[in-house]
Amino acid sequence: MHINKHLKQLFFPRLALLAAVYLSTASCSNSTSTEFKHTIFAFGTLIEITLLNTSEAKANAAFDHLESKFHAYHASWSPWETGSDLSRINESIEAGSRISAPQAVLPLIIASKDLFANSNGLFNPAIGNLINLWQMHRHDESDISPPDAADIDRLVAQDPDMSDIHIDGTLVESHNPGVQLSLGAFAKGYAIDLAMQYLQSQGIENAVINAGGDLRVIGQHGERPWRIGIRHPRKDGVIAWLDTEPDESIFTSGDYERFYMYDGKRYHHILDPRTGYPATDSISVTVIHQDAGIADAAATALFVAGPEHWHEIARAMDIKYVMLIDAGFRIHMNPAMQKRIHLENSETFHIVISQPL
Repeated sequence: MHINKHLKQLFFPRLALLAAVYLSTASCSNSTSTEFKHTIFAFGTLIEITLLNTSEAKANAAFDHLESKFHAYHASWSPWETGSDLSRINESIEAGSRISAPQAVLPLIIASKDLFANSNGLFNPAIGNLINLWQMHRHDESDISPPDAADIDRLVAQDPDMSDIHIDGTLVESHNPGVQLSLGAFAKGYAIDLAMQYLQSQGIENAVINAGGDLRVIGQHGERPWRIGIRHPRKDGVIAWLDTEPDESIFTSGDYERFYMYDGKRYHHILDPRTGYPATDSISVTVIHQDAGIADAAATALFVAGPEHWHEIARAMDIKYVMLIDAGFRIHMNPAMQKRIHLENSETFHIVISQPL
């Protein structure tokens, strides 16, 4: 058995993008605006919060509040933590009983049902058993290997999806015992949205919340837009950059985020719910949307959709800006994204421009 010696990349490779983001923003502004930064570890990644044009007291109060909130979100929404709100819901589903879902997690489940429907099932948080089978949430073990094909087929045959989740007020149940919820492709974006709403309620108008390279911005960086680097999926550095609008989110799903090598093949964490295996036709997808939760879910769904079907899924999910890099390293974009994206000119790319979204 051969395990990638860089196994830590299962959880932390996109931290490099943090530097790309802030090197870019620093280089594009001559502003002397006061800047405050704070870093939190939650959702398996570093979350860096940057605030501009506010007082030190207000910044520190916001940092304290958000650190507490991010830890609370993680504790409530984790399917792996014994006693978490989500794990108790999963236990109830497995037992075939109803449970009153806490308000901390119920809105995520409701929103996930809508996103599942809009993505034609490609965003499917009901496949928690499959996600657990692949063990991509394990941090530093050295014995990870692909599951047995028979086990994968058995879980896929149970056909778990979000339409199996029934909600009556606060009561949640499912008649499919194969359903287990794992909100990892949505929870981080949803948490960023809640955090940004809080900052805006405190009168903070210029900020970035960057969770391992997935981020939402409001306002500007001094007199210029926030400039965001998009990580190259196969080497150090960025493949492209863009200037943000005053309130929007940029999320990327890639096969380099959490992965291991086994017998010379890359196994990553983005599963195709139809097959139970890692999706194979994409290596990176970047989307822009105002809502970080939608951007988070859409990046996953479009990655699974691949170069043949991303356009129809993006349209169904109301995503207006997409860049997809396929397994042959062709770059697919819609015209609106082409106008905004700036590819680094160190390489020659095969670029495919779609019809407008």
